[in-house]
Amino acid sequence: MKKLQDILYGVSIESIVGSTALMVDSIEFDSRKINQGALFVAQKGVASDGHDFIANAILNGAVVVVCERLPKTCQTGIVYVVVPNASEALGLIAANFYNHPSHKLTLIGVTGTNGKTTIASLLFDLFSGLGYSCGLISTVKITYHKKQWDSSHTTPDVLSLNQYLLDMVASGITHCFMEVSSHGIAQKRITGLHFTGGVFTNLTHDHLDYHGDFKSYRDTKKLFFDQLPKTAFALTNIDDKNGAFMLQNTKAKKYSYALKQHADFKAQILECEFSGMLLKIQDQEVWTSLVGEFNVQNMLSVYAVAELLGETPLNILKQVSLLKSIRGRFETFQTNDKVTVVIDYAHTPDALENVLQTINKIRTKNEILITIVGCGGNRDQEKRPMIGNKAASLSDKVIFTSDNPRNEEPASIISQIMEGVAPEDFKKVMKVTHREEAIAVAGNLVNQGDIVLIAGKGHETYQEIEGKKFPFNDMEIAQKIFLNTNN
Repeated sequence: MKKLQDILYGVSIESIVGSTALMVDSIEFDSRKINQGALFVAQKGVASDGHDFIANAILNGAVVVVCERLPKTCQTGIVYVVVPNASEALGLIAANFYNHPSHKLTLIGVTGTNGKTTIASLLFDLFSGLGYSCGLISTVKITYHKKQWDSSHTTPDVLSLNQYLLDMVASGITHCFMEVSSHGIAQKRITGLHFTGGVFTNLTHDHLDYHGDFKSYRDTKKLFFDQLPKTAFALTNIDDKNGAFMLQNTKAKKYSYALKQHADFKAQILECEFSGMLLKIQDQEVWTSLVGEFNVQNMLSVYAVAELLGETPLNILKQVSLLKSIRGRFETFQTNDKVTVVIDYAHTPDALENVLQTINKIRTKNEILITIVGCGGNRDQEKRPMIGNKAASLSDKVIFTSDNPRNEEPASIISQIMEGVAPEDFKKVMKVTHREEAIAVAGNLVNQGDIVLIAGKGHETYQEIEGKKFPFNDMEIAQKIFLNTNN
């Protein structure tokens, strides 16, 4: 319970109807979850407008309504607070209501197109290995203090975030590592949070169905760094052409990492094979079980964050050598016939190209590389031909199949993927709509020593078809087909 005038501290307010001296028991933006004594924030969402549910919220017990426009009739005894942006107000209100838990721990945000989950997860593992009590908020899961929840969004809503962070503080968590998505930034889900540091990974073609164009997507990512306080650090990958752009207006201390040019933190690959890599990070050699140039960038950013948070290079490198692959990110297993199967979440053209180039650098070229990939339905359609082009040009054989078709016809998605395949690569391509059948076809095609990449779904344990989620796990199905297991 908190006084309304304290909850509204720092919020931009246009007008107030009623007194701010009353007490508020809870905050909600979903009118169905309102209890007596609650404050309801009427947000304009993608699919619905919270202003349409103000009457329901009051009926369910709301005593305060925060909105961008007053209803035609204001009910007696209800306090109305008019703000220019309800989503932004919600972030500040949530932080005030929950006593700013993000100020009470070290919160690191990771943003970019690819690598967010890996970097946040590796930071969680590294700092846990150093003896800290850590929390993780990622695409795969939210976990801390032996508690774990599956994630429904890369970045949860701002109320949930503050609730998780409050519980983390109460549980003795000192460090939290969090993925920051472009949707989360655009929808003000991180407003009111205090970040100790921010990391930029890279920017490639993704989510243009939501943002409209690449510039809007890029500028949304930049907002995260624009909003960092001067006490924070901003770490960027300057191998990416957008890396320096992210830091142009930040007040935070600026740092860079790179493999290909001068930077504050540098690394290079000395050896690379499917079992791991020998790296040189800041002139010190270290072996890691992770594979691929993209993972060197991930590891380097993790190293840099640890050093920026005051850890010694020797202690960091010891933990780096112990880190393992993240579920669904270049996860591999090998059959008795030395067939190597790779499971990876790569679902953007750039990510798929990175994974295939990594495999092609390691392989001997005496074997066949088969790629199984599809594209999600009801998402950015522009990248589908690009996925087709990368898969066909960088593989010996390709099987185009379903990903999460959602409400689209799988055959139509595959046709769009095929549009990017160069004529000289047509002979490499097969189309198998059912994903498990596609993996089984690859199982019948392989010979000793061949390589199979199953891309696009990674850690996901479901397939979304016509509004329903059906159990589907690439790793389990691949092991059943290639190892004859029944997990």
